[in-house]
Amino acid sequence: MASDNPKKRRQASNSVVASHSYKRRKTQSARVIAVQTNEKALKNGELDVSAFIKAREYEIKALESSMGNAKKALSTRAFQGVPRSMRRRTASHNVKKVPKRLRARASKEMAEDNTPTVTARRRKPTPHMRLRLETAKRLQVLGRRAKAKRAAARSKDTVETDPQKMVAIAPRLPRLKKNTMSTPPKPAAKFRKRQAYKTWLPTHLFHTKRAHITLPPEPLWRFAIPLTPTEKTYRPTHRASVMRGCVAWDMSYISTIGLEGVEASLEGLLKALGVEEGMLQSTKGRKWKNGTRAWGGWLFERDGGKKAITPVKVVWRAEGHGVNPKVVPPATECSSKSAKAKRRVLVRAHPAAFLQLWHEIVKVAKIQRPPVMVEDLRFEIGSIEVTGPGSTEALVGALKPISSDYNRSLAADSPESTWLKLASLTNPATLPPNALLGFNVADPRLHHPPRTAVLSSSPTATDDLLENLHVWPPDISQTPPTIFDRTARLTASRCLPSQKAINRRKGDSLPGAYPEPQLNDPEIPVLLLASRPITRNLQGTWTLLLPWKCVLPVWYSLMYYPLCSGGNPRFGGLRESRQIAFEQGAPWFPGDYPGTKAGWDWECVEREKRKADWEKRPKGKRTEWESVDLGKGRKGEIGMGWACDWNRLVIGPPKQPGQTERVIETSLPKQAIPPKTTIDESPSKPTAVVATTEAAPRVYHLESALAISIIKASTSDLPEHLRTLDLTKALATVKIMILSRGTPTSCARIYRLPANNPDLRAQWLSLARPIRIPEKTNQKLPKFPTLPKDASPEVRRQHLASALLAPLPTHTKRRSGNEIVPQAGDDDYPVVPDEEDLIGFVTTGNFNLGEGRGTGIGCLVLGRVLEGKVRERALCIVREAGQGIGRLGRWEIV
Repeated sequence: MASDNPKKRRQASNSVVASHSYKRRKTQSARVIAVQTNEKALKNGELDVSAFIKAREYEIKALESSMGNAKKALSTRAFQGVPRSMRRRTASHNVKKVPKRLRARASKEMAEDNTPTVTARRRKPTPHMRLRLETAKRLQVLGRRAKAKRAAARSKDTVETDPQKMVAIAPRLPRLKKNTMSTPPKPAAKFRKRQAYKTWLPTHLFHTKRAHITLPPEPLWRFAIPLTPTEKTYRPTHRASVMRGCVAWDMSYISTIGLEGVEASLEGLLKALGVEEGMLQSTKGRKWKNGTRAWGGWLFERDGGKKAITPVKVVWRAEGHGVNPKVVPPATECSSKSAKAKRRVLVRAHPAAFLQLWHEIVKVAKIQRPPVMVEDLRFEIGSIEVTGPGSTEALVGALKPISSDYNRSLAADSPESTWLKLASLTNPATLPPNALLGFNVADPRLHHPPRTAVLSSSPTATDDLLENLHVWPPDISQTPPTIFDRTARLTASRCLPSQKAINRRKGDSLPGAYPEPQLNDPEIPVLLLASRPITRNLQGTWTLLLPWKCVLPVWYSLMYYPLCSGGNPRFGGLRESRQIAFEQGAPWFPGDYPGTKAGWDWECVEREKRKADWEKRPKGKRTEWESVDLGKGRKGEIGMGWACDWNRLVIGPPKQPGQTERVIETSLPKQAIPPKTTIDESPSKPTAVVATTEAAPRVYHLESALAISIIKASTSDLPEHLRTLDLTKALATVKIMILSRGTPTSCARIYRLPANNPDLRAQWLSLARPIRIPEKTNQKLPKFPTLPKDASPEVRRQHLASALLAPLPTHTKRRSGNEIVPQAGDDDYPVVPDEEDLIGFVTTGNFNLGEGRGTGIGCLVLGRVLEGKVRERALCIVREAGQGIGRLGRWEIV
């Protein structure tokens, strides 16, 4: 029973009631469609065709206008029609949060709906806000007093006016630390406590409001790394990297190691770490040693089993002008060179393997004669990676060569001229393999906001671009990049003017014009590397190396560059980097390399995360690993369901048949977790990566080229140095394509075709054979009888009803020609093989937007692969952890 007390519910005001009635009338009018009757078209029983057509034309136009009105007035409002990247939380009640083109419509809608709007100047401060305002006023007063004291102290000091006595003292360079790891730069006082156990990237403040970053107590590789943007980016990242636009990452967390020594010592060091001798002596290697190409490959341990450490990029510094690689200098000229001339090399590696690689390089550098100096450049050189069709255009718009700003004449074949000619390039993979460009650029803030470059689409410009790509003048004209010089790097970082000084110069310039360049403007040294994907016809990647403190100005110019195809470059995080590698069919380090120490540490961390997610689920909603049905009475998951159990794969099942602790184990043994360590070997500081000693992998990674040669050759045909390898513990990284429906996920099990069960092997092979529809077949499907042409309407209706009500086929299998192919879930669908046919695990799996099907990246044990039959060796069966259904796939070493 309703109460008569008016305090129970607040009565609506007259303005609110009027607003609701207006909205109701507006809704009703938008849903009404005007029509015309047929009375005017019918006169004395005759149809007036012209009047009838005009009536129908009127109704069609009324229908179209009603649809438009309904779409505008009923479905969305102004702030709801904004693209996802421009949406703001306060756009529903603040007109200023909506783009200018929609503000008039938004203000009208807010006035009609009586939406309460907020203005910051007229807002009544809350008690908490009042305290903040009072504190800000007190700080301003204290700041003015301190500023006045400093000004008074400066006025008392005597200022030297004699120009002969005025001497500019350059700041002293910090002492060079040889064979010693560097420390992170000292942050500002207000940010110092937040970087006690980690280091911020140069673009950290840009990412804080736009991306999810690693949690403060759980840094990744001692860095606060952006994981993924806050908005939905999976499909937009795929489109930007392949179709239109580009994606950029701040990769300053990638470690850089500097080497300096004579050429013979540097070659001996690289050769000891696994660089092939043919690479050091071939024509391609000559270009690399001349400093016009970069080299990418794996480095290995010098002693012991020579296990793989990490993939690296190695760049030599060019000496003078480049040398024509086609012309081999005579022996007398080579011998005349000074043997004591030192050269410099940059080695870039992933931070997950930096500590292991650093100790190995220092150990090998000390035994060289003369020794090689090793320098830690992690916090001196930063990097940015850009990929996509608009990557080259965005970088050309953000990086202005210093010579072009001072109106100096650029040589036609100089690296600066070559760089400016690449603006219309849509794929860095079309450049020569591992090409590089080194030059100096101006401060990008002097050209901010950047303007869209004018791209010429004439046939002449296209021919010139193709000619440059074919000849590639920097092979001969490349000068020594100044980024190798420590003094140049520190000078560029220290001479960067403040943003206040930049704004003052912009205010003094003409409207719409950039500030005029000055002689004391800093020169930022940069080095651009172009890399190709492992799969052809895919997008390449630009890697930009520059001083650490110069990353942020370049990053802002890159993010706000207006592309000619529309929009701005997107930024990505760690997940987007892994997504692009997955779509290109390339493994991602360290997650897809469990045979390395860094990959095993990553697997341990991910294993604990998946185990925690499994444990926090209710028992009724989580997978019971011991109850997984594998078919033919087999129960229980193989190994730990939330992990890629490599020890189970190599060692085998538990010795006791009745033991189930290995299958339903929910935690790692306590003795397997060592004390926490960090990159700088400081045990008092936490780290996010936990490695294990007792559960360390008994497997090792095998390089792709070596794995392919082993698979192609039989065991007896292997060379002597390969016969000593224990292939039962060798892992090869592969790409897996699912041949039918289904998508693999992480920790999925990979089987070979059954080796000891011919019937089951034949069932799986039948799914891989192409189904051909015969041209002539004696077997005919049942058909309904055809009706005569003169059949009555009643008979036709009965025939149609009988066809619609006919019973469906009793089987649920897909029919293809005259063969019936079983699908997953059918009674005659083959079961998965036994554990003896298990050969590996999937480390990364998902639906591949580039392939349009489910794909995965995994690792296989080569010893088990070679045990199977040679024929159909590339076929495999993939089963997700916790499920009993397998999917047929094909693997390929990458």
